[in-house]
Amino acid sequence: MEISPRMFDYRVADSVATLTLNRPDRLNALTFGVYAELRDTFRSLEYESGVRVVVLTGAGRGFCSGGDREEIIAELFNRDAAGVREFTKMTCDTVAAMRGCPQPIIAAINGTCVGAGAMLALASDLRYAVPGAKIGFIFTRVGLAGADMGATYLLPRVVGMTKATELLFTGDIIAAEEALGIGLLNAIHSPERLMPAAMEMAAKLAAGPRFGLMMTKALLNNNMGASLSQGLHAETDAQALAMCHPDFKESYEAAKEKRAARYQ
Repeated sequence: MEISPRMFDYRVADSVATLTLNRPDRLNALTFGVYAELRDTFRSLEYESGVRVVVLTGAGRGFCSGGDREEIIAELFNRDAAGVREFTKMTCDTVAAMRGCPQPIIAAINGTCVGAGAMLALASDLRYAVPGAKIGFIFTRVGLAGADMGATYLLPRVVGMTKATELLFTGDIIAAEEALGIGLLNAIHSPERLMPAAMEMAAKLAAGPRFGLMMTKALLNNNMGASLSQGLHAETDAQALAMCHPDFKESYEAAKEKRAARYQ
């Protein structure tokens, strides 16, 4: 299966969708069209029952270098305020689509990961990187606010307020090793192991209970800003729903029969 290879490569095998940003000559810089298609693709995955996990990566030596300097940044100077806001709304809608996508998303960061590229990684659920990867939320370095694509919401919740403030104020680019140390990455893998490691995790998740993983992601999202009582109330309902799902009984039966569970 392929969707618009001109924009990016999209393939599905064994219930795992691999989405590869495919502008290697531009370090996979984003264009208006790529943003729109990313947004629409992640939105549509809600209806793709054959896809259980998504792996997001980049072609060549970079993951994503952010918005294309000529095709986006230069063009924005020709827009009025309403036109500029239309663009920022689209970028934020892309992150909303990723967080709202029911399938787990694994970012395989194969190199440069800055600006909007860093936000695509941050909006993913799990993040693996190669040792040479550089990650930076560089918005203030180009005269913008660090408040871009949900950065001020998501980053403090991943690395803590103190480190998030430093990264968003300075726009500093950090090495993969530092990113791992602050909890921005789940693991670092050699270049030859990056995609196999990502696909191994994808296969593990794809073999798990789809409904249970969907509910887990939804509650992780919903409880980011909730009080304890609100979180407990939401989990009361979520786990009751999961206990009524056939996957729960299947897991019980599989354990009794000493076999692998066959989740729906």
